[in-house]
Amino acid sequence: MRKTAFILVGAFFALAALTQTRAAHVAGVADYFGTPVFNWVQTSFNFGKIKVNKPVNHTFTFTNTGSEPLVITSVKASCGCTVAEYSKDPIPVNGEGFVKATYNAANKGVFNKTVTIIANTEQSEVVLTIKGEVVD
Repeated sequence: MRKTAFILVGAFFALAALTQTRAAHVAGVADYFGTPVFNWVQTSFNFGKIKVNKPVNHTFTFTNTGSEPLVITSVKASCGCTVAEYSKDPIPVNGEGFVKATYNAANKGVFNKTVTIIANTEQSEVVLTIKGEVVD
């Protein structure tokens, strides 16, 4: 009985040590290969009051502060009233990129729209916000 308990405890500690070694190895591989990182100047912009039927735009800029090229794979606006343009080429380490949001101010009233960016970053999804009020 004691021998069996001793073997089980030994097996438990061996498994724990093996798991720790595996976790360190996986972390080391992630550190070795690196990750692109968005560093945004701002993620929200308020146009204030704008004139009806006068589209407005704002360009959000970022720097890739990671250790690998950053690739934007998808950019989607929350509605058809907002169009987004973005850096299509990979952004090198310390390189700069952009996402330009254009809002079609066809309807009067307050607006709050988003643009969602999907990229090869650790936090794969980023949401940018534009807002304001359309007046006469």
